Amino acid sequence: MNWDTLLSLKRFGDTNKRLRSEQDATRLGFEVDYDRIVFSMAFRSLQDKTQVIPFSQKDFVHTRLTHSLEVSVVGRSLGRLAGKHLLEKYPHLSASLGYQANDFGAIVAAAALAHDIGNPPFGHSGEKAIGHYFKEGAGKQSESNLTKEQYEDLCSFEGNANGFKILCQSQTGSPGGLRLSYATLGAYMKYPKASLPFRPSQHVADKKFGFFQYDQAMFETVATELEMQDGKKYHRHPLAYLVEAADDICYTIIDFEDGINLGWIPESYALEYLLQLVQGTIDTKKYASLESRPQRLSYLRALAINSLIQEAARVFMENESQILEGTFPHALLDRCQYQAQIDDIIGISVAKVYQSDEVVQKEIMGYQVLTKLLDAFVGAGIHALEGRANSYDTLLLQLIPEGTPFIGKTHYETLLNVSCFVASLSDGKAKDLAQKIH
Repeated sequence: MNWDTLLSLKRFGDTNKRLRSEQDATRLGFEVDYDRIVFSMAFRSLQDKTQVIPFSQKDFVHTRLTHSLEVSVVGRSLGRLAGKHLLEKYPHLSASLGYQANDFGAIVAAAALAHDIGNPPFGHSGEKAIGHYFKEGAGKQSESNLTKEQYEDLCSFEGNANGFKILCQSQTGSPGGLRLSYATLGAYMKYPKASLPFRPSQHVADKKFGFFQYDQAMFETVATELEMQDGKKYHRHPLAYLVEAADDICYTIIDFEDGINLGWIPESYALEYLLQLVQGTIDTKKYASLESRPQRLSYLRALAINSLIQEAARVFMENESQILEGTFPHALLDRCQYQAQIDDIIGISVAKVYQSDEVVQKEIMGYQVLTKLLDAFVGAGIHALEGRANSYDTLLLQLIPEGTPFIGKTHYETLLNVSCFVASLSDGKAKDLAQKIH
C-alpha cells in the first residue's frame, strides 16, 4: 500500500479524480465526511444507546454518543500527530499533492466518529442476542433459505459490518448512502474481511469481520481504489490502526472513570493505576490543590489520555513500514510501554463494571427485548416477502419508520434488513416497542 492512493478523496459515483490541491480550503472533503456523519439519523440514535451501563440514571455515565465524540477527538489528535511525521517522511505528499497534517486528523476523526454507528442497543450483548436468535433461536429455521455465508452474517451479527452498511447503503434518491470519501471508509474498516471463510490468525485485523455479503461489492470498490488488496487478501488501511487506538484509549480510561464516579471502583484505584500512566507529566502541586473527586479524575484522565496518544503515535511511526505492508499484526496499544498498566485498568473495569450485577441484569433484559422484536418483525418481513402477510403482520409493518429498508428481494436481504432495523433502535425505543408489541 502507499499513501498516495490511501488518502483518496473519491466518493461513490465520482467519475473524475478529486485532487487535494483543488479542495475548498474552508471545507475540505474529509471534513465533509465528519459533517455528514454528525447529521445522520443513525448517529443521533447513539444518544440513547448503551456504552457499558444500560439505562443509567447518572448523567455523567457515557452513552455511545458521548463515547463516539470523545473517540473522534482523540482520533483527530492522533491523526494530526501521525500526519505531521508522515509528511516529514514523505514530503511529496505535501509538496506535490497538497496534503496537510490536518487531513490525517480529519480522516481519523470522521472514521472514529462513525466507529460505533452500527452497534445494536444494549451494548455488545445486543450483537450476541441477534446472533443467538439465528444460531439457536427461532431464526434458525431460516437457514435452509440462505447460503453459508449469508447465514453466518446473521449468526455472527457484527456492529462493524452493520456500520459499513449504514454508511454505504444506497436508497432511492440517495445512491452510495452518506457518500463518504473512500479514505474515511477505509480508515473505518478495522476488519477488512467477510464473515466467511473463517480464517483465524494472530493478526488484529482478523479478530472480527467488517462487511456483510450484501455489501461485498461496495467494499471491493473501496479497497480497489485504495489499493488495499494483495492477491486474495485485503490489508487493513493504516489509519484504521489509529481509529482503533483512539477507541482503545477512550474505553480503557473513561469506562474506568465511569466506574469510579458510580462508586463501583474506589477512588484510591485511580491514584494507584492512573498515576502510573502519568508519572512523567503530572504536576503534583496542582494535583494536591484539587479539592473534589471530579476535578482530580478529570486531571488524571486528561494526562493519561495524552500519554497514550503520544505513545500510540510513536508505535505507529516506528512500525509504519510494516503497517503499509500489511504485516504488523498488533493493536498499537498492545505494543506500547504502558501495556501492563492498561491491562491492569481493564482488569479492574471487567471485574467491577462490565460484570457488575446491574450491567449483567440489564444485558439479560436486552436479550429478552431483542428476541421479542426479532420474533415479531422477522415473521412479518418473511410473510410479506412470500406474499402471505396477515392482518397482524400488516400492523407490525406500519411501525417501520418511513424510508427504512425492510422487505428485500430475497430471504437474506429481508432478514438482514430486519436485523439492521432492530439494531438501529435505541435502548429506550427497543424496550418501549417490545412492551407495546407484547
